[in-house]
Amino acid sequence: MEREDLLDVYRHSLAHILAKAVIEIFGKENVQYAIGPEVSDGLYYDFVLPRAITKDDFPEIEEKMHEIIKRRESWLRQEINRADALEMFKDQRFKTELIQDLPEDETLTIYYTGDDFVDLCRGPHVDNSQELLSAAFQVKSASGSYWRGDEHNEQLQRIYVYAFPDKQQLKDHLKLIQEAMERDHKKLGQQLELFMFDETAPGMPYWLPRGWRLYNTLMDFSRGLQDEYGYQEICAPVFNNRKLYLISGHWAHYQNNMFVVPELERDENGKILLDDNGSFKMKPVEEADIYSAKPMNCPNAMIVFKSQVRSYRDLPLRLSENNVLHRKEKSGQLNGLLRVQEFRQDDDHTFVMESQIEEEIGKIFELTDKIYSTLGLSYRAELSTRPEDFMGDIETWNNAEAALKNILDNKYGHGGYEINEGDGAFYGPKIDLQMKDALGREWQCGTIQLDFQLPHNFELKYTAPDGSLKQPIVIHRALYGSFERFIAVIIENFKGAFPFWLSPTQVAVVPIKTEHNDYAEEICNLLRANRIRYEVDYEDKNMNAKIKTFKNFKTPYIIVVGGQEAENRTVSINVRGSNQQLRDVPLDTFLDMCDLMNEEKSLELLTEVPAEFNN
Repeated sequence: MEREDLLDVYRHSLAHILAKAVIEIFGKENVQYAIGPEVSDGLYYDFVLPRAITKDDFPEIEEKMHEIIKRRESWLRQEINRADALEMFKDQRFKTELIQDLPEDETLTIYYTGDDFVDLCRGPHVDNSQELLSAAFQVKSASGSYWRGDEHNEQLQRIYVYAFPDKQQLKDHLKLIQEAMERDHKKLGQQLELFMFDETAPGMPYWLPRGWRLYNTLMDFSRGLQDEYGYQEICAPVFNNRKLYLISGHWAHYQNNMFVVPELERDENGKILLDDNGSFKMKPVEEADIYSAKPMNCPNAMIVFKSQVRSYRDLPLRLSENNVLHRKEKSGQLNGLLRVQEFRQDDDHTFVMESQIEEEIGKIFELTDKIYSTLGLSYRAELSTRPEDFMGDIETWNNAEAALKNILDNKYGHGGYEINEGDGAFYGPKIDLQMKDALGREWQCGTIQLDFQLPHNFELKYTAPDGSLKQPIVIHRALYGSFERFIAVIIENFKGAFPFWLSPTQVAVVPIKTEHNDYAEEICNLLRANRIRYEVDYEDKNMNAKIKTFKNFKTPYIIVVGGQEAENRTVSINVRGSNQQLRDVPLDTFLDMCDLMNEEKSLELLTEVPAEFNN
C-alpha cells in the first residue's frame, strides 16, 4: 500500500475512534453520528449532540481517544444486507438515510471497533487499535455544518482533529498553522490599513489608500508587460441586458451566481409601485427589461470584436480588460479577499486563427513566467476538461482539449501536469495555474481557457486570405485571476512585508522636530518627482512613536531627518527587518537606490549603499 494510502487509513480509523469517544462521553442514546472522513491534515466527524462543543471539551475528547486506543481493541469487518443494516442503525437517522439511498440489493460493509461501537463504512481500516498507539493528534476545532452540505438540511456539529503519524510531524504542522495565522491576510489587511468590509456591501471590499496604491501598482505592472506583448485594453459596461447573457449562455449556465436587476412597475411619474403587502411590483418577465451586473468580461469582448469587420491580418487580436465583476455567493462562502462578490480580473480575450493557438498560448506562458518570477512565485499547470453541463458539440470539445494537451505536453512533457476531468468551464477546456506561496501552499489564481463556443454563439467572423469568412477561436486568459484573491495570496506570501517596488508606501519620512519639517518637505517633493511612494509625519510628537507607527505598516525604509541631515543634505535610514541604521547617506544617493530597486523589481531591500554609488 502506498504511503499516502496508509495515511488515509490511519486518519480514517482515527475518525471512528473520535466517534466512539464522543459516544462514550455523551452516552449512545444522546448522540446521532453522521459521517467522518479523513482530510488533508487529519479528519472530522459530524454529530448531533445534546449541547454545543467548546474548547473546554477538547482535552476530554483527546484523553478519551487515547484511552480507547490503549485498549488495543480488534477491528472487525462484516458484510451486511440492506435490511439488516436498517435494523442495526434504526436509531441513527443519518445512517438510515444513507442506507435508504442505496440500491436494495446493495451489499454493505460495517466495521466494529471493539464490541460496543459499529459504523457503516467502506473501509479499509486498521486491524487493531494498537496500530494507532503512536498516533499524534489534536482536536483542531468544533464548528457548524449542514447534513450533506445543504443549508436546508439539519445543522450538525463538526469536530475537526489534526492527525499525523508521529509527534514531530504534528508539531511541524501546528507550527505551520501558527505561521499561516500570523500571515492571515484579513488580520494583516487591517493592521496595514489596506482594505475593509462593511455590512452594507457584503463581500465587496473597500480599498483604503494604502491598499489601493498596492492594487494599482500590481495593475500597472501587468499593463506594462501586456503592452510589450501587443495587448489593447478596453472597458465595457458593468450592467448589461440579459439578452447578452442569453446569447453567451451565462443566463442558462450561470444565472444562480449573477446579481439580477428586475424591472419594477412604475406610475406615470416614475414612482415605484408597491403591492398590497408593501413589496415592489415587478413587471412580468416576458415584458421586463432585465439587467444584470456582469459576472465575466467575455460576452462584452465578443461584442467589441463584432463591432467591426475583421480580417486575418487583425489576428491575433488581444483585448484586455480590468473591469469590475460581480458574482453572487452564499454568505457562508465569503472569506476575506479570497472569496468576494465584487472584484476585478486581469482579463484578456485573444481572437486567433486555429493555426495561431499554440504560438499564442506559448506567449501567454512567457508572460506568466515574467509576472510570477518577478514576484518570486512558482506555479504549475493543470488541465481541466469538459464538464457535465457543457455547451456545444463533443467533436469541438475534443479538438479543444487535444490542442491544450499538445501545448502542455510540449512544455512539461507527457504526464508532467495534472488533468482534472470534468472541471472545465461550460464553454471550453482550460489550463489552471496553481501558484505556490512561501509556506508551500497552492492557490489557483491564473487560468488559460480555449473557447470555440462563444464565437459560434455570437456569430463572429473574420475574412480569411482566400476571401472566405471564418470563425475565430477565443483564448480567455487571466494571470493574476481575481486581483482581490491574488492580493490576499501575496499579502500572506510576503507576510505584509512587500518588496520595495510593490510596497504601498516605500519610504516614510520622520522629521525629528517641527523645525526639521522644511527639509522633510523638500525630501517628499523629490520622492514624488521620482515617483517613489511616501508618507510623512509632520506632527509635533515623539520621534520614536512616529517610527513605531511606520514599522507597524512594514514600511521598507523609514528616513529620519534632523538638523545635521538638513545641513549636510543627507538622510539616516531605518531598514525594515534590520536593526542597523544607514547614517549620513547623501539624499541623491538614496533616491538613486530607490530608483534602482523600482527599475530592477528587486525582491530584497538594499541594506547598504552599493559601491558604485560611492564613486
